[in-house]
Amino acid sequence: MKSSSTRERTRRVAYSGLLLATMLVLGYVESLLPAVAGVPGIKLGLSNSVLIFAVYMLNLPTAWTLMVLKVLLSGLLFGGFNTILYAMAGGALSMLFMSILSRVKGIHPVTVSMVGGVMHNIGQVAVAMLLLHTRQLLYYMAVLIFVGMACGALTGVVAVSVMKHMKAIR
Repeated sequence: MKSSSTRERTRRVAYSGLLLATMLVLGYVESLLPAVAGVPGIKLGLSNSVLIFAVYMLNLPTAWTLMVLKVLLSGLLFGGFNTILYAMAGGALSMLFMSILSRVKGIHPVTVSMVGGVMHNIGQVAVAMLLLHTRQLLYYMAVLIFVGMACGALTGVVAVSVMKHMKAIR
């Protein structure tokens, strides 16, 4: 008979695999959608709802692992090196802030998601500014901050809704 720790580890790996697959599918579906309002670089960030879920329902190391795997696999499957570079910068900065804020009492997951959306955009613009040697992208940042907040709110609401249902199932 398997020990309870082995069962728990197996359950966590299987659960993580399902979440990673969900993030990859959401990312792929999102790549098929036209640019939001015709503005390049703006996406809903649907897979962020899965990361918010992982931050609150699993643990931070698992959420970080899911983010890194999603970036690498999405980049290999649907993008390339530049895609991985931009997504990793945005994802790491987003996860850093979401990891910190998720542990602060009184901060709602939707707020954490909104900050994550904004930080993801900041990380990507910072990399673009470094690679392109231009500060002109700072003008675009005002739009991206607003969009990051709005899309972060949407994905946060989705994550909170799923978390409520998952808690009820348990």
